[in-house]
Amino acid sequence: MKDFVLDQPIAQYITDHTTRPDALLDALAAETRQATGDRAGMQISPTQGRLLTMLTELLAPSVAVEVGTFTGYSSICLARGLRGGHLHCFDLSAEWTAMAERYWREAGVADRITLTLGPAVETLAGFEATIDLTFIDADKPNYPAYYELIMARLRPGGLILVDNTLWTGHVADPSRTDPSTQTMRDFNDLVIEDPRVTTTILPIADGLTMIRKND
Repeated sequence: MKDFVLDQPIAQYITDHTTRPDALLDALAAETRQATGDRAGMQISPTQGRLLTMLTELLAPSVAVEVGTFTGYSSICLARGLRGGHLHCFDLSAEWTAMAERYWREAGVADRITLTLGPAVETLAGFEATIDLTFIDADKPNYPAYYELIMARLRPGGLILVDNTLWTGHVADPSRTDPSTQTMRDFNDLVIEDPRVTTTILPIADGLTMIRKND
């Protein structure tokens, strides 16, 4: 289980009372574990996936963006929530996104997704559409750069979702002074101090921040 912050019985209870992923997502998660080993922890949890789909359905974005696609679990969850909109995925790895593309086709959502390979700091800089919804789950040191690139393109009332913002709870532990933990603390501080947004952190999985651009 990927839930690091909640007491494990509570986390399991939440999982048990969240609509289960279907067989395709279960197969993708299993293949990701087999193919990527320890890196499989980069995949979102089923509870996060369900939330991504529901939020996408509620927001009904015309343009959605994902920064960090990995093997495709989160992009399928986002794409399934689209109602005529389009998802633009930005990732560096041709190897892992090849698995994502295969599952997109199997899930019947490939026509809703455009994949751009390359460093997202560079590729996002050339993205010109107005964005309604974004999910960021990529290399943590570049979170501030991704945030600013998305904010410049996000419509008022648009939503940014950011994964791993509790960093297994270490962000709240003053004794943790390692660079990775401090990187996440700095990002969280950047967001809460930004007058352009309203934000909250949901304590599911490894922490999911919801950031709404003010009208």
